[in-house]
Amino acid sequence: MPTDVAMKVCADRLRRDAFLYVRQSSLRQVFENTESTKRQYALRDRAVALGWPIERVHVIDSDLGISGAQSQDRDGFQHLVTEVAMGHAGIVLGLEVSRLARNNADWHRLIELAALSHTLILDEDGIYDPAHFNDRLLLGLKGTDYSSKT
Repeated sequence: MPTDVAMKVCADRLRRDAFLYVRQSSLRQVFENTESTKRQYALRDRAVALGWPIERVHVIDSDLGISGAQSQDRDGFQHLVTEVAMGHAGIVLGLEVSRLARNNADWHRLIELAALSHTLILDEDGIYDPAHFNDRLLLGLKGTDYSSKT
């Protein structure tokens, strides 16, 4: 494990659970883009490789086929935000962090809660600690104005 990753994935975070958020914007994408869905589910293995036991990697996929433009009607996202806010999450995983929320307000609220609860965020590009300025800046840029996308 590289030093930067080892510093972020500490014992305190490993004592908490990992939450993998899986989402596609429409039912059509769910049925036609099966490779993307498979890649999202495969992030479970990444959490295990980082040290989380498989039984503590929770997959939230109840929002498959639902646009991420708003958190309303996305029960999975609401559940994820609650787990982060309560300090139950050591890490949140998503293939692309922009899949978590396509709405700036929802995205920045999640980043803020993750920073306050010392929760990491992982996507296919890396592991981010929203409590660290540079990581938070990168996460903010990754989630910039997706309101026109789903």
